[in-house]
Amino acid sequence: MKLFIYRLFYFSYGIHRKLIRRVTVSGMLILLLAIAAAFTGSSNESMNYQVVTFLLSIITIAIVYSLFFRYRFTAHRHLPRFATAGVKLNYKIVIHNKSDKIQKGLKLFENWADSRPNFNDFIATSTTVKIRQRSLNQAFGYDRWLWLIARQQCGVALPIKLLALAPHSKTEIIGEIIPTHRGIMQLTGMTVARPDPFGLFNACKTISLPQSLLILPKLYQLPPIQLPGVKKHQSGGVALASSVGDSEEFRSLRDYRPGDPLRKIHWKSWAKVGKPIVKEEQDEFFVRHALILDTFQSVNYSEILESAISIAASLACEVQTQESLLDLMFVGHEAYCFTFGRGLSHTDKMLEILASVVACRDKSFDAIIPAVLEKVSLLSGCICIFLCWDEDRKRLVNYLKTMGIHTLVLVVTNQAGELDNSDLASMNDQLATFHVLTLGNIQEELMHL
Repeated sequence: MKLFIYRLFYFSYGIHRKLIRRVTVSGMLILLLAIAAAFTGSSNESMNYQVVTFLLSIITIAIVYSLFFRYRFTAHRHLPRFATAGVKLNYKIVIHNKSDKIQKGLKLFENWADSRPNFNDFIATSTTVKIRQRSLNQAFGYDRWLWLIARQQCGVALPIKLLALAPHSKTEIIGEIIPTHRGIMQLTGMTVARPDPFGLFNACKTISLPQSLLILPKLYQLPPIQLPGVKKHQSGGVALASSVGDSEEFRSLRDYRPGDPLRKIHWKSWAKVGKPIVKEEQDEFFVRHALILDTFQSVNYSEILESAISIAASLACEVQTQESLLDLMFVGHEAYCFTFGRGLSHTDKMLEILASVVACRDKSFDAIIPAVLEKVSLLSGCICIFLCWDEDRKRLVNYLKTMGIHTLVLVVTNQAGELDNSDLASMNDQLATFHVLTLGNIQEELMHL
């Protein structure tokens, strides 16, 4: 049954993609009127016959006219390096009319790569509930089907009405894409559509123009966040945390010892005392925070995970400064830890990484523990973004507290009351603060951090 429903959605969506550009709203209305007239009204068969004949004649003329569209076009779109989910993107398109005639009344459509999910993803993201508790669309998974398509497509683009294109001329227009989800947006080309005289059917000419665009996670507005924590010694000092090279702080001069690097020799002092003298330096102390992103779930995509990634991106942009380090930790196909701040990397690079985060379906939450243990002695504070609250996550928070690390814990949930807030509230103390964020109210709840 599930396979049948999947195939029904798969083929019906494919037909819908082709018809939506070929047939206009007026054309669909005429087709429905013709079908209704053909199957209704037996009391006046002659009138019914005339109506059907008239409508079919219009449809036939429109279809035949749409077949004679042989003109050549080329196009080039100028996309930026990346866009942000939820922020409208305007970009430049240059279309070249290579025909000998002026072209009027055209529309331009963006073509997307096939975004239909595979059977396993469709089944994994469908929930098993009783039909009487939900609408038919929800019961059979059509709402989830549409969400998966939107998730993989990453955005929508409205058709563009073109001005008259002069023969052998290039025309510059502005396109508009509304990114809806993070990820890689795959564009395969463009379609130039010309309506028939009746405005029922479009003749289409496809321009192959494959291109991709990275969509960064949606960003929430946040209040000023000051994470507590003291400066700690960082192994390697500023040499580790800055792209400008070794700039450790000078402490004193001392006699040369075998094994000291030549670059530490203080040549002026050697010239004065007549023996090798080296500079003794110490590593700097500064604030370092960890951002632990929970990616452990049983499905590839979920609204909770997408919201958690957006929260992580928003917090990382807010917390990161030139005077501190930020370690982004998560588990995808393997455990990752990326360090930002103090010249090591920039916010754009961090957002690019978060745009490519995938769910971890084959490992337990303990897979992230080694990455945390490796950095725990260097951390001043920690932000944990969890998809749920259980004993494994509770143990991690308690461990961070025993290490004296100030921790901000954010738990993302589907609906209010799903978590035991009293259990979380009881863990609030000087070293840990807990907040529950509910889908649909995340922006408002973040403003109360």
